[in-house]
Amino acid sequence: MTGVTIRILLADDHSDVRSGFRLVLDSQPDMTVVGEAADGATALDLARRLEPDVVLADIRMPRLDGLELTRLLTGPEAARPTRVVVVTTFDHDEYVHTALRNGACGFLLKRSGPALLIEGVRAAMAGDALISPQITVRLLDRLTAPPRSPASPAPAAPPAPLTDREQDIARLVARGLTNAEIGAELFITPGTAKTHIANIQAKLKARNRVGIAAWAWETNLVEPRA
Repeated sequence: MTGVTIRILLADDHSDVRSGFRLVLDSQPDMTVVGEAADGATALDLARRLEPDVVLADIRMPRLDGLELTRLLTGPEAARPTRVVVVTTFDHDEYVHTALRNGACGFLLKRSGPALLIEGVRAAMAGDALISPQITVRLLDRLTAPPRSPASPAPAAPPAPLTDREQDIARLVARGLTNAEIGAELFITPGTAKTHIANIQAKLKARNRVGIAAWAWETNLVEPRA
């Protein structure tokens, strides 16, 4: 990222939140806030005109909510797909799932603090994705198969679309690890991890690594934490 300035658009209906985010992000040598919007419709217009690298979007906004804004900026109809990181007070499971399925490349809670906000922007630019740790843990705890009756036959396992190594990597992606952390965990280079992740995305038809994580949770590839 040397020499590159990350251009950021803020979308939040609270001016004090936008001011706080701007203060944090503009303090970074490689980041600059290029615009602010107090509602989703304005954010959509600004994103199309300013072409920021990353949009930080709240969920509950007037005129157009952050979930629909995410879909419009990242979906197939977007003329120029834009990275969107949802930053919100609301961590309801439905919001998390919808944001990720709509193409968000991160889901952060406002209470997580400035360090995670900065990390989330950098992760989005690097092709990674960051989810607030407390959300990840809760999802992993809840997204498990219901217990079977002892008399019920075990369901047939669906054919695994991934190799064993790719499944290992998908598990680590679902845990929120970056390419460098995956490389360290599996004794491979970050570049090799990135290549594996690209192959996994293609096989699963996932928009990004967050889609990989969602697949891992839904297929119980990742076991709940104790």
